[in-house]
Amino acid sequence: MKDSKLVLWFDELELDDIPQVGGKNASLGEMIREITAKGVRIPDGFAVTAYAYNYLLESAGVKDQIEEILSDLDTHDMHGLGEKGSKIRDLIYNIEFPEDLKEAILEAYRKLCDEYGEDTDVAVRSSATAEDLPDASFAGQQETYLNIRGADELINACKKCFASLFTNRAISYREDKGFDHLSVALSIGVQKMVRSDLAASGVIFSIDTESGFRDAVLLTGSYGLGEMVVQGTVNPDEFYVFKPTLKTGYKPILQKKLGTKEVKMVYSSNTEDPVAIIPVAEDERKQFCISEDDILTLARWTTIIEDHYSAQAGFFKPMDIEWGKDGNTGELFILQARPETVQSQRDVNVLESYKLSETGNLLVTGTAVGSKIGAGPAHIIENVTDIKDFKKGEILITDMTDPDWEPIMKIATAIITNKGGRTCHAAIISRELGVPCIVGTGDGTEKLRGFSEVTASCAEGEVGNVYEGILKYDVKRINLESMERPKTNIMMNVGNPDIAFDVASIPNDGVGLARLEFIISNFIQIHPMALLQFDKVTDAKTREEIEALTSGYENKTDFFVDKLAQGVAKIGAAFYPNDVIVRMSDFKSNEYANLIGGPYFEVDEENPMIGFRGASRYYDDRYRDGFALECRAMKKVRNEMGLNNVKLMVPFCRTVDEAKKVVDVMAQNGIVQGENGLELYMMVEIPSNVILIEKFGEIFDGFSIGSNDLTQLTLGLDRDSSLIAHIFDERNEAVTDLIREAITKARKMGKKIGICGQAPSDYPEFAEFLVECGINSMSLISDTVIETTLNVLKTEKRLGK
Repeated sequence: MKDSKLVLWFDELELDDIPQVGGKNASLGEMIREITAKGVRIPDGFAVTAYAYNYLLESAGVKDQIEEILSDLDTHDMHGLGEKGSKIRDLIYNIEFPEDLKEAILEAYRKLCDEYGEDTDVAVRSSATAEDLPDASFAGQQETYLNIRGADELINACKKCFASLFTNRAISYREDKGFDHLSVALSIGVQKMVRSDLAASGVIFSIDTESGFRDAVLLTGSYGLGEMVVQGTVNPDEFYVFKPTLKTGYKPILQKKLGTKEVKMVYSSNTEDPVAIIPVAEDERKQFCISEDDILTLARWTTIIEDHYSAQAGFFKPMDIEWGKDGNTGELFILQARPETVQSQRDVNVLESYKLSETGNLLVTGTAVGSKIGAGPAHIIENVTDIKDFKKGEILITDMTDPDWEPIMKIATAIITNKGGRTCHAAIISRELGVPCIVGTGDGTEKLRGFSEVTASCAEGEVGNVYEGILKYDVKRINLESMERPKTNIMMNVGNPDIAFDVASIPNDGVGLARLEFIISNFIQIHPMALLQFDKVTDAKTREEIEALTSGYENKTDFFVDKLAQGVAKIGAAFYPNDVIVRMSDFKSNEYANLIGGPYFEVDEENPMIGFRGASRYYDDRYRDGFALECRAMKKVRNEMGLNNVKLMVPFCRTVDEAKKVVDVMAQNGIVQGENGLELYMMVEIPSNVILIEKFGEIFDGFSIGSNDLTQLTLGLDRDSSLIAHIFDERNEAVTDLIREAITKARKMGKKIGICGQAPSDYPEFAEFLVECGINSMSLISDTVIETTLNVLKTEKRLGK
């Protein structure tokens, strides 16, 4: 019988054994039994059971003492909590192990040494019987001991592990969750170490931790043992991989973000402390800690694990996984897996959105955790011993957190840390608590010193912003369960990949306009011709900027292609399998000149708005090679990543002849209309586009009306000029007549036609007009999608559609 054994090997365990060995060990057993056959590598080991823990306490007769110590517990009294925790830990640590318990542990260890070598190195980890449950993570509540070797070290580590069931944070957490302290037992996992101290390790989530987007794997990694990532001591590398096309054989790495990775944890020869933290060399910090092949392998393993646990549960079950790479063999391993406990519990039928309603002085930035906003008194705490001074409603600002900080994290309005990434302790716990958190600010404790009140905003994409003072913000909550869908497709305008996963949860029919300009300006920053003709860039400072941004790329143009492809792919993945219509670049010459290296390749124009822009650039020798890089990126998105829902659109195409030239240039660069279902669209934003729409329709698969430029060119005004801004109005009769004509002619040809201008969002009557004309789709900014959807539904019912 398992429930009366002192030690059980992982391959004897399954998920039903949580009462005997806790969630962590039961999960390891389940994976070794069911998943290793599918190619997933997991180090072997054994569990010291919960029965052994209870046997130890009963043999020593200390349960009544523990109950007595906790009888008047007040978790808000930090000093009292600390004293009680310390007493119980000393009590348990000083119990002499019964001989049969000690021998059972050492006999199992000897067998592990037979498998891996004499005095083999092991990790000794806690696995509480209430740990890793779907609604409570108990993340980091107990201790882990690494690089443990030999009988004496192992028994000592087991003693410390058992005692750690009563760390201050574990006592506080159980009290808050309503668990009886003596009904939670501790099992210990003893597992062969992976020599990731010589390579890399990290954490994987099979779901996006911030938005709850189900189809992406979020993988984080850094050099050395994984505790540095888990604890938030380092800002790790981050990678996103798209699950649906990964499963069909593509290589969909949606994002690669380089972390700073300042330090790493390695083995130490010091028997008192078997691990040490050392600096990472500068050149290593500038490289990703693992290869693309490693990223894809770990992502595939993650989908295998998630699919298995989901099948076992009978419902979607996202997972939180730790991994390591052995520096001696180059092999990857999964070290443990547990259920994700935040996004999986979220009500997907309620859409909650936060938005700042005023601007302020930006003080510091970091990585946003969640999408909320918090404002309040700023409280900098540099040492955990000072947490007793923290008051409910304040904003916690510190270097990093660990489980000892949890008693005050739950009463904070927001949390700001210098260190850490999306999978660090502060990030995990703040998500569980629903508290906005900004990690990895670098020097937040210094820059925020002297500011009495701040606002922490995680509602502006992946970058978290900290502003001076308490800023006003709005919170909207919408129940999506009963919302009808209109016959008119309601699509979205999305240019920022960082918000794609978030806004994709708003009911929609895809993306009608994904602009490349935001990705080029914010993620690439360099003029493509400056990468192609770097020798023409003679200014030393500009060359240094380009060298810094393209660090790690032997060929500078690959940097442009990768970054552009990843940005588009993230948007394409967020809305997959719905259409995502990507507009090729439409910078004006003055905007191109603002990019790094831009002045070397752009001329001054009197009126860039109607100058060298859009389609005219694509076949011209002055930009043709730059456009070829855009085409390479789009080919990568569709052919290598498998995102064939991405369709392409040509902007500002003045003549039919120009349209033919652009389609030919795209084909020469591997973007072939009709190949693998590729559709090419054209923007309708010049009166000539409307007048000759039937001829353009012989070339393109569909159209999207750009009402801003169409209004500008119909009324003969420069929309950048404030002097005549009062004349600009998409509702002008001349403009609406052209729009009606374009829709009518396109529908008659059987071509899809939509609109991606701002007018339907700004003017409800304009949206009604478009429905009356029979438009196929409207593409809107995310803030107006719900409101416009309701307006369109109302109009369609009025028209009997």
